Amino acid sequence: MKKRILGILLACVASGGALASPLRIELPAETAFFKKASGSELVSSQCLTCHSAEYITTQPPLSVTAWQGNVEKMQKKFGASWTPEQVKAMVDYLTQNYGISPSPKEGPK
Repeated sequence: MKKRILGILLACVASGGALASPLRIELPAETAFFKKASGSELVSSQCLTCHSAEYITTQPPLSVTAWQGNVEKMQKKFGASWTPEQVKAMVDYLTQNYGISPSPKEGPK
């Protein structure tokens, strides 16, 4: 009796998997865009491969040091393969368009 019940349960599980449709996930359309400025195309081509523009545009204004740290984290922790020139251009763009002005003590970087 137990073998029969087990057989019926296994048959139900096996047939249920065959009848299930594949999981389909549709992401909403992108609504946020980067400000058009020098460096925006680079940032778009590099950052949007992993996350949305909204992920960046909704951050609080960050200092150049904080943006530098975020960009370097993407390289060290997540394997982004950017040249030093690309890193500088991205940090400059992010700081100028989504950052805070440097304090008089800090000066421009």
